[in-house]
Amino acid sequence: MMRSLFSGVAGLKTHQTRMDVIGNNIANVNTAGFKSSSVNFADTFYQTTSGSTGPNADMGTAGTNAKQIGLGSQVAAIQVNITEQGGPSTTNRALDVAINGESFLIVSSNGETRFTKSGAMNVDEAGNLYCTTNGATIMGWYADDKGVVMKNTAQPLKVMGPDNMYYEPVATSDITLTGNIDPNDPDISATYEGDVPKEGGEVITFAFYDKVGQLYTVKLRITKNPKQTAGTATYDVRVEDVLDSNSESIFVLKETDPNTGKIKYSGNGDCSVKLGGKEIKAKDGDIDQNTGECTLHATADELLKLCFNSSTGNFVLDMGVGQAGSPVSPVSGYEYAGNALSFSIVGPVPVNVGKDRVAGANKNENTTFLQEDANGNGALNVWFSSLSQYSQGGTSKLSYEKGVGGSGAGCPAGNMTGLSVDKEGKVWGSYNNGMKKCLAQIAVATFSNPSGLEEVGNSLFAASLNSGTFNGVGEEILLTGSFTVGALEMSNVDLANEFTTMIITQRGFQANSRIITTSDSLLEELVNLKR
Repeated sequence: MMRSLFSGVAGLKTHQTRMDVIGNNIANVNTAGFKSSSVNFADTFYQTTSGSTGPNADMGTAGTNAKQIGLGSQVAAIQVNITEQGGPSTTNRALDVAINGESFLIVSSNGETRFTKSGAMNVDEAGNLYCTTNGATIMGWYADDKGVVMKNTAQPLKVMGPDNMYYEPVATSDITLTGNIDPNDPDISATYEGDVPKEGGEVITFAFYDKVGQLYTVKLRITKNPKQTAGTATYDVRVEDVLDSNSESIFVLKETDPNTGKIKYSGNGDCSVKLGGKEIKAKDGDIDQNTGECTLHATADELLKLCFNSSTGNFVLDMGVGQAGSPVSPVSGYEYAGNALSFSIVGPVPVNVGKDRVAGANKNENTTFLQEDANGNGALNVWFSSLSQYSQGGTSKLSYEKGVGGSGAGCPAGNMTGLSVDKEGKVWGSYNNGMKKCLAQIAVATFSNPSGLEEVGNSLFAASLNSGTFNGVGEEILLTGSFTVGALEMSNVDLANEFTTMIITQRGFQANSRIITTSDSLLEELVNLKR
């Protein structure tokens, strides 16, 4: 039989394989993260009919080349174009990421570690973060309670579980008072009896969360002291009331008469608060027996003093009466930290029982409100240093912010409302208390020869002996690229190139088929010689 016949058959097979690859590429033109493949041919076994000879000077003959006849072509390699980046396709989903660079997401599929370029993610019923393309669980590292990622061995990420569905309450540690006290404001002036203000003054309020997330509101009353020192503007400050989350005073108890239904109000004598070390509690006459409203009236020893430099209007560190405008240390007995005064509730707050409010827990028990221990720990720092004293048309404008310098604001308990991923691959939980917490970080893997990865279907790759091994830990995406959040990497199939290659493949297949038909015609002529 003629060798050309088998060469044509080999050519048909190789071009058929090439067409199969082209068809697969075109079929996956819209598959997220798909990497196209290309086929390389090589010539195949040669039959040597005559070996090569060298020149012979004695005989005067020249050298001859070997006479070899090839037997067609074969598939040398099917190369995956894995390093060619597909363009990003915007989805605007918080859990979709497009991988910029040569990294792969690490996933767990049926207990096996696999790798994928598809960043279409979601959360299943069990709370696992998984790839919607193939159902494999995304792998990475978990964060600790403080949101610090612990980069240990990569493991499947369960981002919605009992440990992170709720955000634990955090007690407020700092309050920053802000605004301006206008020295000409008539509302800041007060009627004094001796050293004690009786009527008038400006009220400033601030709210804080205790350690179980309950909200308390503190009313401070500021009055301009009639006894001023040259160069220093002095104001008296006292706690006027503290309200719980139901807007009821912690100093007031109420009892309903079972016969008449009339409510009787009384003072919570064991409850007191401290501001700057000055303790104050409800006294006779502080509680309105008709409405239950409480207004604490301080004695001279229970007042604190705010001082400002009269020439600059700036707050000065002088909680007592110092020299004219000079910053001096606070007077003995004040609890302070820099320009902050310590505030704490040091007695039991009332407990709601039905419609009545009765005395709370024992003072020494672990109560649910802000309570300082013997060393003053757990108290709230109230910062006054942001206050100023400028003339602003006779009107004071006072406010506050929870926290200082962006920390210490505290928060109530919260339920998870959503998940998102940032460009570093960190998975964040959002809660209905306005807080966010880092839950985990998605790990990625890189290979010395990514083209050596084996495709196993469903947009998954497996490590091979020629790709390099996975170390089991992974690395951060920022070391090799980044994530584009709200987008997916599209297929890198180039349709123009595929159709051009298809035409070449078709013509190659056609030409090889002509080899077979022509060889058949020659054999036919040979058979006809016997006629």
